[in-house]
Amino acid sequence: MEKPMLILIAGPYRSGTGGDSALIAKNLERLEEAAAPIHRLGHVPMIGEWVALPILRGMDEQDSVDGDVMYETAYRLLQHCDAVLRLPGESSGADKDEEIARERGLPVYRSLDEIPAR
Repeated sequence: MEKPMLILIAGPYRSGTGGDSALIAKNLERLEEAAAPIHRLGHVPMIGEWVALPILRGMDEQDSVDGDVMYETAYRLLQHCDAVLRLPGESSGADKDEEIARERGLPVYRSLDEIPAR
């Protein structure tokens, strides 16, 4: 493996939270827990929310009505990723990330142990 992979970490973010900001923050923390181990393996971790949340903060009311920024950002981001780490838990967004990855022929890992070291 010549270059590090850009690995999207996919899992529940809003799912199962009922909009509770503390639960959403806990889900983001869980996603972020996988970042350092991916980095130690020699790769670049990425979480869609790291990209989408600043976009959401900069949008006006019409922008937010035009579509789901989270899903659209993940779709665009996956055009640059080399693999996905799918964490456990129900999440339509993470399911969609996995579907897009498989359509693109990208590996979808289910645990950190499956990711090859660089």
